[in-house]
Amino acid sequence: MKSSTFTSADRSNATDLDRRSFLKTGLGGALFLGTVSVTAGLGGCATQPAGRLDAVGSRTDARYEFQFLTRDDIVLFEALLPAMVGPGLPEQPQARKRAIAGTIERIDAGIHHFGPANQKELRRLFDLLNFAPTRVTVARVWSGWPNVTTAEADAFLERWRTSGIGLFNNGYIALTKISNVAFYGYPDFWHLSGYPGPPQYAVNALPQFKNA
Repeated sequence: MKSSTFTSADRSNATDLDRRSFLKTGLGGALFLGTVSVTAGLGGCATQPAGRLDAVGSRTDARYEFQFLTRDDIVLFEALLPAMVGPGLPEQPQARKRAIAGTIERIDAGIHHFGPANQKELRRLFDLLNFAPTRVTVARVWSGWPNVTTAEADAFLERWRTSGIGLFNNGYIALTKISNVAFYGYPDFWHLSGYPGPPQYAVNALPQFKNA
């Protein structure tokens, strides 16, 4: 499993994610990702944000409207999150589904506030993983993401983590970083990383805590 401890340093850096480049691929990697995005678009991959989803089927908040992630992206993260944060997810099936859905909503909300450069890089990365020919060739994932087991997702992440190709290493870092921030940065899961929550003086002083 690719669960990692979400430290206070990660929390303080979360607001700076939009100022940094997730995928420092170099010219060759950038051209490759750009070609994939164009090819994926021509091949019919959905690139429009998912908007509002049926809350019953997806376990999402019916009020939430996806502003960046597509339906394909959502399915991708549904497959990857159990491998990345699996030990922290609730064991009860319905609670587990809700935790995954809520984490995906927070991933979307976070990316929506990133700068255009990082949004563009992430769109290319997601297209790379959603487009069947490149999913098979560079991720070595043969099944569509809805059919991928946690063990298969874990194996894919491990291949990219240990790859000698920088593009794959940085793709792994991007996927795990945004997922861990969205999961371990949520108050319900602070305890999993040993974070005790904001100090009482902050709770008393800051208005955002008063209606929490």
